Amino acid sequence: MIERQRKTLGKYGTNCYLLINQASKDAVLIDAPDDADTILAWVDPYTVEQIVLTHGHADHTGALEELRRSLGVPVAIHPDDERDFKLVADNSLVDGDTFTLGEARIEIVHIPGHTQGSIALKVVEREEFKFALVGDAVFPGGPGHTTSPQTLEQSLESLERTVFTWPNDIKLYPGHGASTTVGDEREAFEAFRMNPLPPDLFGDVLWR
Repeated sequence: MIERQRKTLGKYGTNCYLLINQASKDAVLIDAPDDADTILAWVDPYTVEQIVLTHGHADHTGALEELRRSLGVPVAIHPDDERDFKLVADNSLVDGDTFTLGEARIEIVHIPGHTQGSIALKVVEREEFKFALVGDAVFPGGPGHTTSPQTLEQSLESLERTVFTWPNDIKLYPGHGASTTVGDEREAFEAFRMNPLPPDLFGDVLWR
């Protein structure tokens, strides 16, 4: 069975997640915010197999090099963010890629908008979709921060073809703040999509 743990670290309150195979104590670390010492103490009881980055922003990668050196494990990210943020990764993760952790299958979902290489991780165990780690692609009440009207529209289109095709009860664990569910966001998202947007809208946007 897969266990999910979370620590919130750094000045931006970045959520760092640990997925753990309870049987073997193997684990995958999701994102690498500030405070490598805290992360290393946290993961010490487990065997970390790899570090997966949901995207390349500095608040999710600040401790990456120290963690890479200390843990000696590969780092994986979408190639667009490896390029855009000049990061060095060992493995590229693109839409539809999968890896396993015990009996769980982790599926990579590409959700560009917040960054061009933003990904989510769907956790599927015994063919049951359990939950998703969505990075900064979506939060309770709105999409992740965008830098132009074009990237806001890209973000909304990405969410429409990914997250909002999932069942309502799927829990979404974002890169900052509290969790939500697909169902809790769906009605407001769909209403938001039905209305024309101001041509200069982008940044920190709410459904309502």
